[in-house]
Amino acid sequence: MKRRFFLSLMSVLLVLSFFLAACSSGSSSSSSNNESSEAKTDGSKTDKPKEGGTVTFALDTAPEGILDFGFYGGAPDARILEFISEGVYKTDKELKYEPNLATWEISEDKLTYTFKFQEGVKWHNGEELTVEDWKFALETLANKDYTGPRYVNVEHVKGAAEYHDGKADSISGIEVVDPYTVKVTFKEVRVNNLENLWPYPMPKKYYEGVAVKDLQESKQVRQEAIGVGPFKVKKVVPGEYVELERFDDYWKGKPYLDGVVVKVIDPSVAAGALQKGEVDLMEIRPTDLEQLNKLDNIELLEGKATAYSYIGLRFGHRDQATLKNIADFDKFKEKKLRQALLYALDREAMVKAFMNNKAIVTNTVVPSVFWIAADAKDLVDYKYNPEKAKSLLAEAGYKDTNGDGFVEDPQGKEFKISFGHYAGPANFEGRAKAIIQGWNDIGIKTELATGSLIEFNLYNEMKDNDDKVLEAFFGAWDTGADPDQTGLWGSHAEWNYGRWVNEESDALIKEGLSEKSFDDEYRKDVYVKWQKLFNEELPGLPLWENQNLYVVNKRLKNVTMDPGTVVIEPHKWSVTE
Repeated sequence: MKRRFFLSLMSVLLVLSFFLAACSSGSSSSSSNNESSEAKTDGSKTDKPKEGGTVTFALDTAPEGILDFGFYGGAPDARILEFISEGVYKTDKELKYEPNLATWEISEDKLTYTFKFQEGVKWHNGEELTVEDWKFALETLANKDYTGPRYVNVEHVKGAAEYHDGKADSISGIEVVDPYTVKVTFKEVRVNNLENLWPYPMPKKYYEGVAVKDLQESKQVRQEAIGVGPFKVKKVVPGEYVELERFDDYWKGKPYLDGVVVKVIDPSVAAGALQKGEVDLMEIRPTDLEQLNKLDNIELLEGKATAYSYIGLRFGHRDQATLKNIADFDKFKEKKLRQALLYALDREAMVKAFMNNKAIVTNTVVPSVFWIAADAKDLVDYKYNPEKAKSLLAEAGYKDTNGDGFVEDPQGKEFKISFGHYAGPANFEGRAKAIIQGWNDIGIKTELATGSLIEFNLYNEMKDNDDKVLEAFFGAWDTGADPDQTGLWGSHAEWNYGRWVNEESDALIKEGLSEKSFDDEYRKDVYVKWQKLFNEELPGLPLWENQNLYVVNKRLKNVTMDPGTVVIEPHKWSVTE
């Protein structure tokens, strides 16, 4: 089966922390709340959705207030942007990409992509969308004065580097054919060239007169943003709420709702706000379910996500001068030790105790929602087995030689692990203690790094800087829609925080991006081989796949959810009262 020519959103290089959690809106969903239908199964008709009404979408974290995808950095801003902006493609339920604002064809040499834009699409100020708006966006990201983090999503276009360095006045790989047709040529053939290409146009005429270096802080981005989505900005109160109103000229049809208010609330008052009808929709944590399940005016949307949790193991450090990872820390060099560490963890019990059973234990770092995910039967199942863990330690030469209950290393020296976990909800401390106890129980002395949970931003800085106290560390990634593992597990990836260097892994990752991998079946086979390698070597310890959880007021209809977002086709949302 040949690979369908779908665009995927971005490489894992940007999605990991925030981006693709926001940008994988698609037409299909894994869950939905009582969707309205024109016909019931018995053939009778239902009423069409009612027009009018405003709904409140609650966030438990204040957005930064950047209302252009090209500059934003966090998920709260993304939730707002999904109502007002759209890209040239969207995802289907299998996380493959399909046309949205544009369709495309690929040249025989697979280097040039010709995009044909939908005609008649309007910006919120009435101007028509053309390919010049997308060209302007790509040039903005490649501009040397650009202040956002997305240059990586244009640098693989032919001529982008020369433009960025001031050696050219334009990007040679971008050729405008007519107002609705543009050709983009890449520097080399890779199966995910489009997965790395920035999808969001910028309103060129609207931004006219604002220097690139000033765009991020401009009123056009912060207070009076425009897009091509179903709702437009009416009012912005920084740190509190953004009021959106219906865009009657939306290209897919006039929305049913009059508007949407995206509002910041304290999680502690969420249940009361939902019960009183002050909030219609919000994402929740598994620990909140018990309280929210008591409410009779809400429904729960849940489904698979593109995110997983794991324990990283330190193998070395990153040389910031060469941007290479150096494997020079041998504590976890022995494979049987790494396997023993995973067998020692009762992950099922942790999911039950700390995740309210809203997670799935996994033995791979490719979530099962992906089409390239390996079948569980093809992987070693590291089901909780402390006796097997002890046996593996003994085989590898880790034995208690002084009778203190903890093993020494094969050279007879003291062996202990400094384990780090970031601060957060109250159950994080219990989770960290459970991991430490599991390792102590098989005779591996383990202590909590710094003696306490670490503030989240500081924790990330410590990982960035290879702080020696983080020998093992809890982590989680939202991988986005692209199965490329380069950004997380490539030998010299910045976010390969364990600094695992492995040539066989790199070769498989590279092969998964090769021209042969334009064939879906071939690419999946390559990634299954990579997952088997990871599953055996365990450079990180997979814990569980996280799940999406949202609560929706029963009066709000047609809300659907996919692995990336709940803001899918909001022009179809309606309320019953």
